[in-house]
Amino acid sequence: MAKWRKQTLARALARSARLFPAQEALVIGGRRLTYPEVWASVRQVAAGLHALGVKHGDHVAVCMGNSIEWALCFYGAAAIGAVTVPVNTRFKAEELRYCLKQSDARLLVVADRFLNIDFIQMLREACPGIDSRLPHADLPGLEHVVVLGADVPRAGISWETLLGLGGRARERVLPQVSPDDVLLIQYTSGTTSYPKGVMLTHDNMLRNAACVCERFDLRAGDRYYSARAFYHVAGTTLSLLAALVSGACLLSSPHFEPGAALRLMSEEGCTHTSGNDTMFLMLLNHPDFGKFPLQLRGGWASAGPEVSRKVVERMGMSGLCQAYGLSETSPNVCMSRHDDDLEKRINGWAHLLEGVKARIVDTGTGKARPPGTAGEILVRGWSVMKGYYKMPEQTAKAIDAKQWLHTGDLGVMDGDGRLRFIARIKDVFRVGGENVAPSEVEEVLHQHPAIKQAQVVGVPDPRLTEVPAAYVILREGAAAAPEEIIAWSRGRMANFRVPRYLKIVDTFDDIGMTGSAKVQKNKLRAQALIDFNLQDRAAGAA
Repeated sequence: MAKWRKQTLARALARSARLFPAQEALVIGGRRLTYPEVWASVRQVAAGLHALGVKHGDHVAVCMGNSIEWALCFYGAAAIGAVTVPVNTRFKAEELRYCLKQSDARLLVVADRFLNIDFIQMLREACPGIDSRLPHADLPGLEHVVVLGADVPRAGISWETLLGLGGRARERVLPQVSPDDVLLIQYTSGTTSYPKGVMLTHDNMLRNAACVCERFDLRAGDRYYSARAFYHVAGTTLSLLAALVSGACLLSSPHFEPGAALRLMSEEGCTHTSGNDTMFLMLLNHPDFGKFPLQLRGGWASAGPEVSRKVVERMGMSGLCQAYGLSETSPNVCMSRHDDDLEKRINGWAHLLEGVKARIVDTGTGKARPPGTAGEILVRGWSVMKGYYKMPEQTAKAIDAKQWLHTGDLGVMDGDGRLRFIARIKDVFRVGGENVAPSEVEEVLHQHPAIKQAQVVGVPDPRLTEVPAAYVILREGAAAAPEEIIAWSRGRMANFRVPRYLKIVDTFDDIGMTGSAKVQKNKLRAQALIDFNLQDRAAGAA
């Protein structure tokens, strides 16, 4: 990659608008915008936010499916030095309240409905003040709610009103913004009870995007389909920003539906796509696969060798690259080069991004491990986050005195410096691409009036990779059926966190306890494979 020059998102967008005046930038939900049209709309959104009092450093939360408006909010907030806080559209009211409150969000842009979810009703539960006046005691920092859609509560304003607020002043509201300013606060699951807000700068994300689009050979004029949710860094850095810095067109969908994705990629002549195991398997196994000729030459995946080989062979993606990263690294640590040895790429070996360093250390002693042996992945360099928002102790645990980020992930490096991710060391498991911490599910289950203690592990699933399985001990004299507890959970947490399996037990003693009276998760998972008859799935995933 050519020598990197630090820049802001607004500067990068203005450059692309100048260099690619006829190039489509975004195609989402049947709507199309060129780069100059995006830049003009972004200045209008920035002006509207500015008129509402949003200033440099303020936090703007965005809760909606992938859309043109999502991108404009992200870019518009960045243009005035505000920080975007993506909100997972699967959140329930309590999770939404936590995200808005912990992030100190001053303004929320929200769709009134998405995938049959009534976000305005959910917002009423999180903040009753939207029907009277903001700010409200439940969320004292939230001053404005902007609604995309017709259901605008009394204390909110419409998206159209926001656009109208800027008027002719949009050229005068682009203050001085630094590449080292925080651009995004990404909430990520961890080992604590609640998610942590990862602070990523303009330079973190734009440089990461520039590195990876070179790795998977994304160029000006290419057409890149990515259904990765914009509320993840895979959707912001690796989709929106990768297309922006390369001059490619990003095509996306409000939500991922494999049949529609196949049709869109075929009709639009897409050259690149991306996904994880779950997404690619849904595409490959769809009954319409083969009906729509594809022109894909490359892209990137976070997938195992079996799925990766099928993607190359059946989807024609000869330049498929493997990626490893985490939110704390903006997100990519490494990505294979599109012209690297195919077998190396298929088997997950990837080169570190330029200027990023990694070490493999013994998980017990912290001493360096030799090439070819597994250990914890430590990362240092420009892609590492500024820290967790308002969590200095958690930040200090994650980044040591020598600035090494302790990922909690297991990996191995070869003699040529390639890195291969093996597994998560933490108890966190992935449900269809979503990270789930057991403690997040346990925290909710413990609110059930009949439950005394709950323990959660991830177990294999053929479609979603893993799903939650829960064991609970009931309070003395209480009665509750597993089905009732699962149904109760659905109204209190995102669907991907709801236990797929649940068993009521009298004690955890016969499963395995540590010296500090903690349940041993590895033994609990082994027991879950037996109790829920999942041994064959576990063997197939091994």
